[in-house]
Amino acid sequence: MSTDSDKASIPTDADLLALHVKGDPDAFGEIVRRHRDRLWAVALRTLSDREEAADAVQDALVSAYRAAHTFRGQSAVTTWLHRITVNACLDRARKAASRRTSPVAETERLEQLLEPEESAAAPAERQDLHRELLRALRTLPEEQRAALVLVDMQGYPVAEAAAILDIPTGTVKSRCARGRARLLPLVTHLRADNGDSEPASGGRNRAQGTSVPPTAGPKDTGAVKGGGGRA
Repeated sequence: MSTDSDKASIPTDADLLALHVKGDPDAFGEIVRRHRDRLWAVALRTLSDREEAADAVQDALVSAYRAAHTFRGQSAVTTWLHRITVNACLDRARKAASRRTSPVAETERLEQLLEPEESAAAPAERQDLHRELLRALRTLPEEQRAALVLVDMQGYPVAEAAAILDIPTGTVKSRCARGRARLLPLVTHLRADNGDSEPASGGRNRAQGTSVPPTAGPKDTGAVKGGGGRA
C-alpha cells in the first residue's frame, strides 16, 4: 500500500525532463513510457497510417530528446510533447500529399487501422463504418484534421488543443467547424445507414488501448520542424 510519502517521491514529468537534461540515462525513457500511448493515438488518427504514425512518433521523441534543454515550463510536459508530435505528423502529411496510392493499397492500410480486438469481434458493419470515417478524415487539410483529431476524436478541451497546436482557441474552433462542414456530406449516408452511429466529428473515439510499436531509443533522424523550441 502506497503512502503519501511514496507518492511525493514519484518524480513529475518536469522533474524527469530536468534529470534528463542533467544526464540521467533513464529519465527520458520514463517520460516516453508515460506518454507514448497517447502520442501514438494522436499520430495514428492524424495520419491514418500505422507506419507513418510510428515514424512520426519516433521523429517527435527524437526531437524532444534533443530539445529538452529548451523546455521552460510554460506549459505541461505532455502539452509540449503533443505539440512536437502534431508538428511531426503535419510535416509527414505534407510530404505524403503528393504521393498517389492505388485503391487496393489504400484499403489495405485502412484495414490495418482497425484494433485487433475490433477486427476479430465486431460486426462487419462496424468495420465498414470505421474505414469510411477514416477515409473521409483523410480528405481534410492537415490543419483541420489535426484539430478534429484532438478535439473530437481524442477528447481534448479546445483550450488544451490550442496549446498543443500553438494557435489561438478561436482558430481551433474555426478549423473544427470547417472540418466538420467538409466531413458532413461524406458521412451523412453512414449515419442514415446505421441509426446509432455518429459522424466522425461527433464523438470521443479515443484509442487508449493502442500501444506505440517498441523502439530501440532515439535515433539520429533530425529534429521535427517547430518542435521543442516553443514550450
